[in-house]
Amino acid sequence: MELKVYNALTKQKDVIKPINNTVNYYFCGPTVYWFQHIGNMRAFFVMDSMRRAVKYLGYNINHVMNITDVGHMTSDQDEGEDKMEVASKREHKSPKEIAEYYWSICKKDMDDLNVESPEYICPATSVIDEIIAFVQKILDNGYGYITKNGVYYDTSKFKNYGALSGMNQNEKLFGARIEVDDEKRHPADFVLWVKAKDNHIQRWDSPWGVGYPGWHIECSAIGKKYLGEHIDLHGGGIEHRTVHHENEIAQNFACTGHDVVDIWFHLEHLMFDGGKMSKSKGAIYTLSSLKEKGYSPMELRLFYLSAHYSKPQNFTFEALNSAKESYKNLKNLILKHKNGANRIEKSKLNALKQKFSEYVADDVNAPLALSVIWDALKNNPDSRDIYELVLDFDRFLGLRLDEVKEESISIPEEIIAIAEERKTARNNRDYATSDLLRDRIASLGYAILDKPKNEYEIQKK
Repeated sequence: MELKVYNALTKQKDVIKPINNTVNYYFCGPTVYWFQHIGNMRAFFVMDSMRRAVKYLGYNINHVMNITDVGHMTSDQDEGEDKMEVASKREHKSPKEIAEYYWSICKKDMDDLNVESPEYICPATSVIDEIIAFVQKILDNGYGYITKNGVYYDTSKFKNYGALSGMNQNEKLFGARIEVDDEKRHPADFVLWVKAKDNHIQRWDSPWGVGYPGWHIECSAIGKKYLGEHIDLHGGGIEHRTVHHENEIAQNFACTGHDVVDIWFHLEHLMFDGGKMSKSKGAIYTLSSLKEKGYSPMELRLFYLSAHYSKPQNFTFEALNSAKESYKNLKNLILKHKNGANRIEKSKLNALKQKFSEYVADDVNAPLALSVIWDALKNNPDSRDIYELVLDFDRFLGLRLDEVKEESISIPEEIIAIAEERKTARNNRDYATSDLLRDRIASLGYAILDKPKNEYEIQKK
């Protein structure tokens, strides 16, 4: 089944058409100067969902993610300080130590959230030679120029600049600044290589002087190194569409002479308290802080699955509590079907799989795909066939449903004593007392399930 993804460039859902059935996939990774909050983690969840959709529908995948450990200024418009420099001063550590520390935490959070690792994870500082060669090619092809402060891309040379964001050149220039370098030819021109000041920690030799790369160039250079000159699918946050990804398109064309990326997709923000969740607001939640509050990574993942990636998602603890309860119910239903003896007609199983696959193939519609699981689990007799079908669906959902097991519960002696007293009452056909004892058990947080021959099972509510 073909995968269709909404393409920000063509403004329609386009079918992925990979060469030799292998999807070349690039996703913009983290800037590792601080902890990643759950808004950032939603981005990695979306990255993973797209990857899982590609694989679920039968494609092979070649997936690359960058790690930004240099060149990302405190403003995406190439203004302010390098974020890694800021973190280095804040924590009195080297940029390398900062990057390694925060990436290790980010990677653990991604693993906990069951985000599959891309085939290639590439720090920007590991490809400085490739970046320099890429910038030189842009200069050689007449799309760049050198100033006292660095090397800039000349946006006037690229006629399609602004096509991704849908803004014309005049709109693109509005609000851009030229004061950062009085030798910039146009306000929208962006930096490819920055000539470093003497106190800048990260610096490398280049044909244009000692310096460091701009933020935008790293993704183009890394993509070219690992994926060549054709990328089927490129994703990132919606904030990347108007600047970072627009600049990538321009850079790629200047270097290769053709468009490199077929489909551009973007995820919307996770909203909190009336706005997007961001580090600048101060009050943020991380996966670790949610775990401390008693929420599991899979409960957060189920919460993410409840909204389409292209729509803003509102985070509340009420919504997370709902996901927590839903995950509990999901696990209970899974266990019932795992031990079920009924058989389900193959045609019905195939119809459920067909519907699930259609939702996945239609712009990775996770909420509708998730609805098929509930339909399968709730509207069929207990059956191992349904259990195995749901495990197949979980290849896309990533909820670790194959790890769901019966939980061993230690029942307090007081509860057991009441249950035995109730059993005696039932043997004596004293059903009024039996009902009172059942209610007492319930008031203490347990449920008693009657079985044949006056046996019973105690469960924690």
